[in-house]
Amino acid sequence: MGTVKVVVYGLSTEGYAIACQMAIRGANVCIIDESTTSAIQISAEIARTYPDVSSFKEDEPILPMEPINTAISHAQYLFFTPLIRQTGQDIRIEISSKFKDATTPLKKNSSVVFSLPARLGGNSETITLLEHVTGFEVGKSISYFYYPLNDQSRQPRFIGSFNGKNDEVLSGLLASGKKEKKFVTITSSENFHAIDVLTGFSNLCSILETCRHVPDETTRNNMASDGFEDMFLDGMVSGLFDLKILTSSLERTNTLMYLINGGVKGIDGYIKRLTDEIRAILKKNEIKASRTKVVLCWALDRYAMRGDKIEIRHTLASRLRDYIGDVEMRGEHDFDMYHTDKTTIFVVCTKSDLENTRKIGGDSALMIVKANPMCDVIQ
Repeated sequence: MGTVKVVVYGLSTEGYAIACQMAIRGANVCIIDESTTSAIQISAEIARTYPDVSSFKEDEPILPMEPINTAISHAQYLFFTPLIRQTGQDIRIEISSKFKDATTPLKKNSSVVFSLPARLGGNSETITLLEHVTGFEVGKSISYFYYPLNDQSRQPRFIGSFNGKNDEVLSGLLASGKKEKKFVTITSSENFHAIDVLTGFSNLCSILETCRHVPDETTRNNMASDGFEDMFLDGMVSGLFDLKILTSSLERTNTLMYLINGGVKGIDGYIKRLTDEIRAILKKNEIKASRTKVVLCWALDRYAMRGDKIEIRHTLASRLRDYIGDVEMRGEHDFDMYHTDKTTIFVVCTKSDLENTRKIGGDSALMIVKANPMCDVIQ
């Protein structure tokens, strides 16, 4: 395994995690920060010292580096894990541009592992692009795999490969403990990923819509005991990027498209409901919007490949500003004592945000709205 040369294109949370996993397994791993011109060597020692990309970026250890094109040209396996921040049709343009940059220096007999989510049939287009950029034919002089990464606790169950062909080296690099990954055709892996995404959002929307119509406090308390109170917005929108990618899979209206659009609309409906709940709080307590400040607390992962959570945070802040002009966004390290002559409502989007908000409040009475299915209010 020590002779295997791996390059991870994109210093993202997912890319760094997979780079560390392979370095610990003995591979020769480099990771490429798109904002620089060099590939950074990731050793097993570095992987153990810096378990996540945040600690790695903060400490900025001095490590061996080599030019990006040189690293990629020597790669046996190239993992594509870039940061994607565009929305709408611009997503595909950004992905294609970065994929060209990543794959142009590749040499014959190398392998590409595409680790972003793709729409149904989307890998066929990526394979065509890869063949155009490199001049190599997939399945003969270059290999292609589909492995859409998420967080470490939810790695893909399967590796999609051209014609479903196995690759023992890649299987060893990606194995979970002693359990090796199963190879399936790329079309099969696209379908499996789509099923996982749609199942997650179908379940979520069932919860959100049911909780919208809770009739009384006793029912609310009973439902909270099932864990709904600890479901926060950050977790709810996880995978929204993947869901939106699927919207371009089908041209005609059918049941599958209804499921996809239903998930997207379910999240949008929840954002509207959350803002309406905050307006109702002001009305109930006879508080003027002009005398109110909203602090939107969301400890976002700045290095996640997908930019969907950043987009949702901006959407929520924008809708709040339509009614309450004074809206501030706070991250993980922005929690200090708060001083204002306005009524302050904290909207917390993760469990850690809730804990941090309670700490800064001390013994004072804070108004906290939990961005969970119940839209619980703590006063």
